[in-house]
Amino acid sequence: MLSELLTEEKIRFSNEVLDWRQAVAQVAEPLLDAGDITPGYVDAMIESIAAGGTYIHLGYGIALAHARPEAGAVRTAISMLRLTERPAPLLDLPEHAVDLYFCFAAADTAAHTQAMASLARILSDTETREALRDARSAADVTQLITRFEERASK
Repeated sequence: MLSELLTEEKIRFSNEVLDWRQAVAQVAEPLLDAGDITPGYVDAMIESIAAGGTYIHLGYGIALAHARPEAGAVRTAISMLRLTERPAPLLDLPEHAVDLYFCFAAADTAAHTQAMASLARILSDTETREALRDARSAADVTQLITRFEERASK
């Protein structure tokens, strides 16, 4: 499932020094470009985080930015941004340092549940999680996810 959603064109790497708002905007860009979300969805994610949304920090320096479907999710989609220079801490709090941002949009509950379960399986695997962080290209990431899904299906 994740390999179908997180394609090479939706994976970005940045060596820029960003704050969390910039990181959320950048991770959302591939979804905006593809028409998966509206600009209002990006605004809703930023507003939610600004209102105390450190809950999107999954641990291990990983955050899953998202908003409610009615905020502008056109179709279910996921994108990824790896910050290679330094983390962009949520709400500028050092204890919420994030260098691996995901943006998630779900058009309906069923797609939301399936996509979240797929991402959770990958991120809960220590070896795969660290390999994601060590990846140097979008192709590396998609190969890693495909291999993980193939192993998991056996």
